[in-house]
Amino acid sequence: MSGTPDERLLDALLDSWDRNNTILLNLLRALPEGGLEVRVMEGSPSIAQLFTHIHFVRLVFVFEDAPEFARNLPEEEWTVERDPGRIAQMLNDSARAVRDAVKGRVEAGRAMNLHYDHPILLLQHMLWHEGYHHGQIKLALKVAGRPIADKEAGPVTWGVWMRKK
Repeated sequence: MSGTPDERLLDALLDSWDRNNTILLNLLRALPEGGLEVRVMEGSPSIAQLFTHIHFVRLVFVFEDAPEFARNLPEEEWTVERDPGRIAQMLNDSARAVRDAVKGRVEAGRAMNLHYDHPILLLQHMLWHEGYHHGQIKLALKVAGRPIADKEAGPVTWGVWMRKK
């Protein structure tokens, strides 16, 4: 490891964000056929809508708190997107926006515009928010009788978090 302690800490935090996005993409790829249409119950968002909601929330908070890193906002929050490749592209784009906003504001020593006492709190909020929806997605699959086995999910989720580089 090189750099100052602050640089190493920021690098580790941004790495955690990158790993979080990798886990979401892995979950998306692990969905069974037709998994994007699954919902816990009538009136609940589909799994596709949970993924597009995550993308939307990321972009809204960047727009509100660090607009110099903002991307175009989707017209709808709960979009039904049936193409997993398109969802992956959306998640990668919004993950980059969050990463750039946090890194840029930390390095510049600038506070966020609207929310959060420190830019890193945006990152922590997103991690918590996305972990919540990750659980909802896995639960929806279980309720629908189409669970992802722990043997399959573990290496592409928990394994990503715990892997040393």
